[in-house]
Amino acid sequence: MKEFKNGLIPYKVIDHAIKYSLVGLVTGFFLLLILFPLSSMFVYSSQGGLLGFISKITSPAALFSLKFSLIVAFSATLCNVAIGTIVAHVLTKYDFPGKKALDAFVDLPIAVPTAVAGFTLLLLYGPAGLFGKYFSERGITLMFAFPGILLAHIFITFPFVVRSVSAVLERLEKKYEEVARTLGASGFQTFIYVTLPSIKDGLLAGSILTFARSLGEFGATIMVSGNLAMRTQTAPLYIFSRFNTGDIQGASAVAVVLAVLSFSILYGLKYFMGESE
Repeated sequence: MKEFKNGLIPYKVIDHAIKYSLVGLVTGFFLLLILFPLSSMFVYSSQGGLLGFISKITSPAALFSLKFSLIVAFSATLCNVAIGTIVAHVLTKYDFPGKKALDAFVDLPIAVPTAVAGFTLLLLYGPAGLFGKYFSERGITLMFAFPGILLAHIFITFPFVVRSVSAVLERLEKKYEEVARTLGASGFQTFIYVTLPSIKDGLLAGSILTFARSLGEFGATIMVSGNLAMRTQTAPLYIFSRFNTGDIQGASAVAVVLAVLSFSILYGLKYFMGESE
C-alpha cells in the first residue's frame, strides 16, 4: 500500500500484468492460427450431417486416397527405419573423412522446400532424366507411379529416424557393447542383441514422426504423382483436387480424417515418451 501512496506500482502488479498479457497474446495466436482454422474444417465437413460425412469419406476415390496414403507412409517408414538406423550408427560410432559434411547433409531434406525436392527427383528419375531414361528404356517406371512417390516420401522424411536414433546412441554407454564384444559377440551380434534393444525408444519416436510427416506430405508428392491421377492420388492430393472442383465438404471430410489420424499418432508418441521417462 505504501508504494501506491507514493505513486509507485508494486513489482508484483507489474509481473502479473505482463504474465496475463503474454498469456492472452499466446491464446489469441492459438485461436487465430490453430483452433479457428481447424474448427472451420469440422464445420464444413459436417454440413451434410453424419450420413453426409460418412458418404464423403467412403466414396471410392476418398477411400483409395486414404488407403494409398497409409501404404506410402508405412512403406516410407519401414525404409527409413532400415536406412536411418544404419546412417545414425555410422555417424555416431565411426570417425572418417567428410563425417561433418555428411552429418550436415542429413538435415538437407528439412531445409529444402518439398516442391523443390520433388522437382529434383523428377529431373533425375523422370522419363527424360539421367537415371529415368535408363529405367524407361527397360520398361521400368519410377515417376508418376508408386516407386516415385515412395522415393519422394523417403527423401522428405529421411532426417527423423536418423536424428531420433542418433540422440539415443550418443547417450548410450559404450561399456555394454564392449562387454558383449569381450564375451565373444561379433559386431553384428552386438548390434542386434545390445544396441538395437537400447535404441527402441529412438526408433519408435523416429518411426512415428516419419509416418505422420509422410501422411501429410503434399509438395513433393504433387510433383511426382502424375497430374493428380487417381492411381497415385494420396489423401492430401485428393483434398486439393476436391477443393479445386468446389467440393468443399468432400475435401473437409477427408481433411478431418487425416487431421484426427495425425493428431492421434503424435499424441500417442507424446504419451509413450512420457510413460517411458
